[in-house]
Amino acid sequence: MRDETVKHKYTNHLINEKSPYLLQHAHNPVDWFPWGEEAFSKATRESKPLFLSIGYS
Repeated sequence: MRDETVKHKYTNHLINEKSPYLLQHAHNPVDWFPWGEEAFSKATRESKPLFLSIGYS
């Protein structure tokens, strides 16, 4: 039986997505954001480029 109370060391912004592909990366140690205004605003605010992942699985 799978323990649904597993604690994860990392949780990023993908945790609330519905896509199974995005959810499988919700506990990566990368602060991933889904495509959208929040990601663009943060990049602009911090003067950083966006790193776009188009998937690999």
